[in-house]
This record gives sequence, structure tokens and C-alpha cells, in this order.
Amino acid sequence: MDDTEKNDVKGCLYIVSTPIGNREDITLRALKVLEDVDLIAAEDTRKTGSLLAFYKINNRLASYYEHNEAASADRLIKKLNDGLSIALVSDAGTPLISDPGYRLIKKAVAESIKIIPIPGASAILTALSVAGFPTDSFIFMGFLSKKKGKRLKQLNDLASGLKTIIFYESNKRIERFLSEIIETLGDRDGVLGREMTKLHEEFIRGPVSVILDNIQKRSFLKGECTLIISGCTEKEMPAPGIISDEIKRRLELSDKSISKLSKEIAAQFGVSKKSIYNNAIKIKKSFENKRCL
Repeated sequence: MDDTEKNDVKGCLYIVSTPIGNREDITLRALKVLEDVDLIAAEDTRKTGSLLAFYKINNRLASYYEHNEAASADRLIKKLNDGLSIALVSDAGTPLISDPGYRLIKKAVAESIKIIPIPGASAILTALSVAGFPTDSFIFMGFLSKKKGKRLKQLNDLASGLKTIIFYESNKRIERFLSEIIETLGDRDGVLGREMTKLHEEFIRGPVSVILDNIQKRSFLKGECTLIISGCTEKEMPAPGIISDEIKRRLELSDKSISKLSKEIAAQFGVSKKSIYNNAIKIKKSFENKRCL
């Protein structure tokens, strides 16, 4: 093959999964690709460099993370078009799953560059496989919005869903997040996985209130968390009439605000606070209309 023909051959983009904790959770194929490619695009070159050093792989690294993704994607596409092979890796697990990479993949598809997945570890599937919840259908939400209003709306939108739900959350925000789940989705069963595949791997199981109480008793919680929440099954959902009767009873006997009553009733029946609140407003208005007659 002469130089002209060689320059017309595009390189391959490999999407390589790396361990989520235990370094031994990497495939032989992944190691071979990381050793053979011309360049490795890494979310954090220091973390990836440590993994490569552990397996005695000496290869070129380029930084590819959220805040330089647009510019880096263009540079990498040029290299791929020039015939270089590139492996994309994230800090841990499978790239693009709540990690950078979408822009690069989209541009590679548009440029007809061959994209090859190298499957491996994933925090989603690791936690789901031991959760004990239905796995035939589930929703992965990743990290919800950092803005409280938008985050609560995202949770409320999930309230009546029947599917198992998977979230990512940081150790610093997990306590607040669990409280918001109780407020919006109710006190459902859950499993919190942390430090998965590592020495101090832990799975905390039970109603969300129990998981929250467990965490609140600790001075510090290490590592990012994968939280799995059970779906709202039709069998578990109380009949609307039962909930309405409870709302009426509480409104007649209690001086508490509708917001506080809604929170308590939502936790009691394992449904969203928003649906209870809206129902309570309607019932209160009907009470007031009757008094005016």
C-alpha cells in the first residue's frame, strides 16, 4: 500500500470499558486494544495512566473531559480521519454512561468512522444484578439535575412508573437525594451500592427511609453511589378511593398545612407527594364550596 492509499484509510474508534473499582475487572481484549491503539483519549489522564502502569502498558494519552469535549472531539476526529486508531475511556466503567463522549461518537458517525465497542464493567449492571428487583425492564436516570426544582420535577415524573429505577449520586448529596425520593416517590424499597468491586464494597437494602437512617448515623460516606429504587407496581398502588378518604380524614381532623399532610400521606402509601397535594387541594376546595351553600 503506497502513502496515498494509506492516507485514505480512516482509523478506528474503540469505546473501551475499564474497571469501576477492582483493577482485575478488565477484559483481555480491552488490554490488547489499549496497548495497540495509536492514542488513548481519557477523561482523567492520571487515573488512566495509573491503570496502564498497573498492566505495564506504555501508550500515548490525550485529555478528553466534559469541559474540553467540543474542541477535543474535533481534534480526535481529524486524527481518526488521518488513519490513527483511538481508544476512548472514562474514569471508570463504560464510556458515555453519564460520562463524556457523546459529541465524539456523533461526529464519528457523521464522518463514517468505524466505531468498535469493547464491553466490560458498568456500575449500572453491577448494582442491578444483585438488587433483587425486576430486571426485564428498568430506567437509568444517571445524575439528576443539580437544580432542586428541575430535580424534583424529574422525580415526580417517575412517580407512577412501574419500572425499576437506577440513579447515580455523589456521597456528598446522597442524604438529601434520599429525602427527596421519599417526598416524591414515597418510601419504596431500594438498594444503595457503594465502593462496588472494591475492598469495602457495601449494599444497603430496605425502604428508602431505612437506607437514609443508616447513612445519617455515619460521620462520612466514601465513594459515588448507585441507587436502585423499585417501581410502583399496580398491585402495590392503593385504590384512589382509599387515598382520597385518608386525605379527607386528615383535613377534617388536623390543623397541619396541606404540604405537610401531603408529605405524610405520600410516605404512608408510597406515592408521590405531588399527586397527594393536588388531590388535597381539590378536596379542600370542595369542602369550602359546601360550606358556602
